[in-house]
Amino acid sequence: MTIFNKVFIAAVGVACAFSIACGGGSSPAKANVIVQTGQNVAPIVVNAGPAASLSGSQAFSYANGAFASVTVCVPGTSTCQTIDGVLVDTGSSGLRILSSALTNVSLPQQNTAGGNPVAECLTFLGSYTWGPVQTADVQIAGEKASAVPIQVLSDTAFPVPTACSSSAPGPSADTLATLGANGILGVGPFAQDCGNASACVTTGSAGLYYQCISGSCTSTGEPLAQQVVNPVALFSTDNNGAIIELPAVSSSAVSVNGSLVFGIGTQSNNALGSATVYGMDSNTFSFTTEYNGSPYAGSFIDSGSNGYFFLDSGTAGLPNCTDSTGTPTGFYCPTSPKTFSATNEGTNGTSGAVSFTIANADTLFANSSDNAFSQLGGPSIMGTPSSSNPDFFDWGLPFFYGRNIYTSIENTTAPGGATPYWAY
Repeated sequence: MTIFNKVFIAAVGVACAFSIACGGGSSPAKANVIVQTGQNVAPIVVNAGPAASLSGSQAFSYANGAFASVTVCVPGTSTCQTIDGVLVDTGSSGLRILSSALTNVSLPQQNTAGGNPVAECLTFLGSYTWGPVQTADVQIAGEKASAVPIQVLSDTAFPVPTACSSSAPGPSADTLATLGANGILGVGPFAQDCGNASACVTTGSAGLYYQCISGSCTSTGEPLAQQVVNPVALFSTDNNGAIIELPAVSSSAVSVNGSLVFGIGTQSNNALGSATVYGMDSNTFSFTTEYNGSPYAGSFIDSGSNGYFFLDSGTAGLPNCTDSTGTPTGFYCPTSPKTFSATNEGTNGTSGAVSFTIANADTLFANSSDNAFSQLGGPSIMGTPSSSNPDFFDWGLPFFYGRNIYTSIENTTAPGGATPYWAY
């Protein structure tokens, strides 16, 4: 997930704020009919986001954020709270809720076998989330999942270990002012947010999970069943993936309404139909994008990214936007909109060309009432990429406008071939 706020750009700085793997206006390949009814259909909206309601200098409008409502309950009870303004993110897996948003429920803490509280540090490209792992029953639309491990975001519940706070260049994203959302609904291809590798389950060297003892938290292994999990994978039905359906946006709009549909080929309203399936690497959940004569290995689709993020040396006429001090703001600012073509290549041998347009971000943001932008893009940063060795192409939310984008979950059965895959 990659986040830049259209008003808060200077504070956010350059590059990607969030994404476990770190997101155009483009012409849709097929007309997208948006499903609006069904127990497996949750409404989503691209708008200013919940941070717009903050007071003073903390208030800002969110650029290209797709938000949904999620209900969390104390397990096995009717003590519940519905939380609005939760970011829908295909670039991560698992439900994360701000502790400040949980005003009506007190969820049980997850502990190790030895009785020590468990917390999690999830590092994104520009920031990190920290907080205890707790358990909740989760309901989205008419779908329910019981006893779901979730992360409750808090800098104060347990001391933040140095290994976590130093894991990303930016600050924690544990408040509404820093996250810009009341939580993150990760509906990506991962079933769990770490997986069954020994670094996750046994040694804890992956650095995601911690046990906290006497005011100090140290990394620990986390059994697969106790890891923060994509809640879709725990639904009793419609549990093999999800579809994000959004209408086309010509350039920008104040808000956009769409749907988050659960399941792929499990009901009449979520059929794969004629969508083209792109296989993902089973370990990295990525594919290759060919752009400007170079292969961008490690590419991915990510509704939590608010733009197209990819390396461009400037030869294509995509200079960086800068602030008054000359510091890059994380977006491209061409003098006029420029249209490009790239080709996505799935691990299953499928390939397809995509046309997309990048406009001047400063010009797009000049209309303060708009929050949906189909031509927003910026430079990616991961390691030290060069024009001959680009890192990745992040197909963010602008790619989703005018398309129905399918994301299957690993190790599930779905029409279209082996999972994980994405399709449109």
